[in-house]
Amino acid sequence: MQRMGMMIGLNGDKVVEYKRLHAAVWPEILALISSCNIRNYTIFLREPENILFGSWEYHGTDFVADMARMAAVPKNKEWWDVCMPCQVPLATRAPGEWWAMMDEVFHVD
Repeated sequence: MQRMGMMIGLNGDKVVEYKRLHAAVWPEILALISSCNIRNYTIFLREPENILFGSWEYHGTDFVADMARMAAVPKNKEWWDVCMPCQVPLATRAPGEWWAMMDEVFHVD
């Protein structure tokens, strides 16, 4: 298992919409997340800066392949079409990233 984290900005005009979307995530998306070996997935919001922080545990063996499979699912593309306009990617993200991935520097159970 690998713990992972990521960050992105949230458009201040879209905070209410983003919260509404995530209060009722589509069942197909929840099932897809699980089928791609992601568990214990949480998104936090820091206001008033409007920064989102996502964390999860990856229980698979090929993260890149699982994420490619997730990205190819039409219902997930629909989900991203409603969520991505709410988000503001960080200028410092790596090439090809939407959410900026983070390195784990500490963990304790």
